[in-house]
Amino acid sequence: MNTYAEDYIPKVTRRDIGRFARHYWSRGWGHGLLAVLLLGLSVGVDIFYPVFSGQLVDKVSTLDPAEDGVLSIVLWSFACLMSVQIIHSWSWAVAMWFWDKFVARVLHDVLTDATAKVQRFSTDWHVNSFAGATVRKITRGMWSFDIFSNTIFMGFFPSVIIGIGMVIMLIIQVPVVGWFALPMVVLFVIVTVTLAIKIGMPKFRKSAEQDTLVGATLADTMTAISTVKSFAGESREDLNFGAVAKEWHRRVIDAWLTHVAIDFVRTNIRIVMMAGMLGLVIWLWYKGEATPGDVTLSITAFFIIGGYLRDIGRHTTELMKASSEIADVVGFWKREDDILDAPNATILSVPEKGKGAEITFDRVSFRYQEGDRPIYQSLSVEIRAGEKIALVGASGSGKSTFVKLIQRLYDIQSGEIRIEGQNIAQVTQESLRSSIALVPQDPVLFHRSLAENIAYGKINASIDEIRGAAREAYAAEFIEGLTQGYLTLVGERGVKLSGGERQRVAIARALLADCPVLILDEATSSLDSVSEHYIQKALERLMIGRTTITIAHRLATIQKADRILVFESGQIVEQGTHEGLLKNPDSVYRRLYDIQALDLRPGYS
Repeated sequence: MNTYAEDYIPKVTRRDIGRFARHYWSRGWGHGLLAVLLLGLSVGVDIFYPVFSGQLVDKVSTLDPAEDGVLSIVLWSFACLMSVQIIHSWSWAVAMWFWDKFVARVLHDVLTDATAKVQRFSTDWHVNSFAGATVRKITRGMWSFDIFSNTIFMGFFPSVIIGIGMVIMLIIQVPVVGWFALPMVVLFVIVTVTLAIKIGMPKFRKSAEQDTLVGATLADTMTAISTVKSFAGESREDLNFGAVAKEWHRRVIDAWLTHVAIDFVRTNIRIVMMAGMLGLVIWLWYKGEATPGDVTLSITAFFIIGGYLRDIGRHTTELMKASSEIADVVGFWKREDDILDAPNATILSVPEKGKGAEITFDRVSFRYQEGDRPIYQSLSVEIRAGEKIALVGASGSGKSTFVKLIQRLYDIQSGEIRIEGQNIAQVTQESLRSSIALVPQDPVLFHRSLAENIAYGKINASIDEIRGAAREAYAAEFIEGLTQGYLTLVGERGVKLSGGERQRVAIARALLADCPVLILDEATSSLDSVSEHYIQKALERLMIGRTTITIAHRLATIQKADRILVFESGQIVEQGTHEGLLKNPDSVYRRLYDIQALDLRPGYS
């Protein structure tokens, strides 16, 4: 099961992940730098812990408690040991305070930047991607970046300091033990990193891919739950999701057991290191070349080094896992969108209210990225400001594409589309689309209040303006009959409303937006006959002073259009008024009209 076309998945390398990390770490770096410096202090003093432990043991084992001043000497060593612990604990706590502030800021930026970037991806990208998978990638990527950052700065950085510092200290204090520990530490690091990169990371990447598919499949089923229930499809969906979950289980087990095997190898290296270090210092003690303090120093040093080495192994696994899971959100960050504002894009200038806007298609050629044939080839048409246009034709003839190109949801291959003489490719997408109001055939509402949904076209609208738009769209009666009125939540995609109610809310939204260009995708198709009568009257008022383009599914609803454009195979084969086109008995429009009137053949839209 493919969630999206391979063309929409950018390749992400370790270098890309590094660039991504540096980009976000550079934001608010002050807190991050303070945290790292304090962490360095906290870990650095740990190096002296074995030294002071050894000195304390030597003094306790060699000095006579009955002698004057001995207690002060021992207490001084004890004070040094406690000072190390206090400095370590306090500096660590303050480091964490700064680090948490730094990471919270970084994660906020990753989350909001990724969401903003994905929202602006082209329609083509979104129709080839599962919404559930996209959400999963963003949220998982954010938390994985948290693990990634913590692993490097809170994991590897302290381990490097301890590893280098402890080995140097051992070489100075107990050279034989120190020179043995050095190659063992190097061997441990090399084996850990090699096994993680070559074996562990590919398995975690496969696990992350399947995790995305699990989220996508689950979201797809939940989004279409009404269809599932209508066709008693629960058992089929159980089987479908079960197959995806089973593969996820297989990949997760494979990755986890690989981690266990790698950890077993690392553990044995640490056992050899422990045996060597402690065996050497015992041998030196036996020969009289090491004191009890040296033995204590070596034992303490091993447990500190061993603990950090064990953490290196765990951190390496976490880093590889996090890198695999970050890859998707790094891909979003790396990807350049298909539809971009021109470098010097201007704000679309439209006439004052009440005049509409002129729209021109000038020798436009277009094909979809995955299409096997062009939709338009050198299509030209002019729509006058304030003109009411209807688009008619069989399914796939190019009607919906026409309005999508006006909104610049796709870029054309050649030619120009102009609004008021301005090439829409040279104006900002935001100013273009904010000048166009759309009432689709199947409106999608946010799981927000009715007032928020109606005001989406005019975000600063007052409640009186919202009520006025609802009245004009004949939505006020059903809204005000609800317990919470305009504050009623409509459910995901407006599922708590009927089709007709959603349509009226969408019409109210378009009324309130008050744009010079209006696109209607058979906006009355979901209404009962009584409501349709009133809504049609409301739409007629809405069309006044606006350039209106109606995608006609039912020809009876467009008889008052100023001009009807008849599409066939991406070309406008006829145009004229309803009466004028019907006069020609051989016209395509007449044929479509007769088919619908006689109800001989479905399938035209």
